[in-house]
Amino acid sequence: MNRLIADIAEEEAEKEVVVVEKPKKQKPENFFALFLRKGFISTDEATRALPFVLFLAFLAMIYIANRHLAEKNLRDIDKYSKEVKELSWDFKSTKAELAFKSTLTEVAKRADTLGVRVSLDPPQKIVVKEEEGDK
Repeated sequence: MNRLIADIAEEEAEKEVVVVEKPKKQKPENFFALFLRKGFISTDEATRALPFVLFLAFLAMIYIANRHLAEKNLRDIDKYSKEVKELSWDFKSTKAELAFKSTLTEVAKRADTLGVRVSLDPPQKIVVKEEEGDK
């Protein structure tokens, strides 16, 4: 029986697991936590300054939005100035084309296709004699 108890004791000793607890890793403290705990500002002072910090953040967002709006306006101005230049060129070319087509020779060429020709005879004055009885 001693032998049985000894075997059981050995088996239990083999089964016994030694649990070695690892030391917990400490989280590295971030800058803000260190600054609030050990720095110049206490938690109470940081809490009191929170509205001012939020106001500054709001002003920063307004500043960024204003910058984006200004850049968008500049892009629009550039786009519209290019469009105005293109339309100006179209206007000038159309005006030159109209001036060319309204010359006497071009009008005569176009009218000739309709059967209208330039008269070579000088214009004659028509005089109507008035009768005294018609008055």
